[in-house]
Amino acid sequence: MNRMKQRIWCISLALSAIFLAAVLLATPLPARAADRVEAQGLVDKARVTFAGFRVDKNYTWLHQNLKNARGILIFPQVLKAGFFLGGSGGTGVLLVKDKKSGNWSQPAFYTIGSVSFGLQIGGEAAEVVMMVMSDKAVDSLFASSVKLGGDTSIALGPVGAGAKGNVTADFISFAKSKGIYAGLNLEGSVIAVRDKLNQAYYGKKVRPVEIIVQQKVANKGSAALRSSVRKAAK
Repeated sequence: MNRMKQRIWCISLALSAIFLAAVLLATPLPARAADRVEAQGLVDKARVTFAGFRVDKNYTWLHQNLKNARGILIFPQVLKAGFFLGGSGGTGVLLVKDKKSGNWSQPAFYTIGSVSFGLQIGGEAAEVVMMVMSDKAVDSLFASSVKLGGDTSIALGPVGAGAKGNVTADFISFAKSKGIYAGLNLEGSVIAVRDKLNQAYYGKKVRPVEIIVQQKVANKGSAALRSSVRKAAK
């Protein structure tokens, strides 16, 4: 009889453990500390990348026309491996300028990926800055993903000291690898929201429109990046 009770007790204990594990797996866990560190690291790297483009005389067109942009995407590192179907990809941030105040938003996190694009000068990685030039382009980024060159147009920005040109597109991109112009063709690439990093950075689930338009969240860690972009866009 005692053995039967022990067996029933063991079975009950095992079932309870299984139930508890199922509940834990079904319950969304808070953002891990590692995700928060990764998110802040991307913001800091984006600031360094933007500063590099800002002081490079080959990107004078970017410097002179940033004031006309509605937003800016900064990808500190775009790699030629390991993204969609073994294509290319990287993670970065989007900042959008408020039309009334001229202030730049808190950053929202995005990935960029493609099965086709490559660096024209060779190499395995590039830094990418994309000017978001239209309301249409900004609105497209509030969706879960957008394909460049589909509903929105993209063009390579003029490069070279004193470069001039009347470039018209929803997105205008600039890229460099090891400090040299990379000639990265991003048409056909997909830009997608990184919900996990947005949640980690702001401490709760939040969509880009809530970060940028509704301004429901903020993180002091973005102050240096936002200040750098604001000064450059004056």
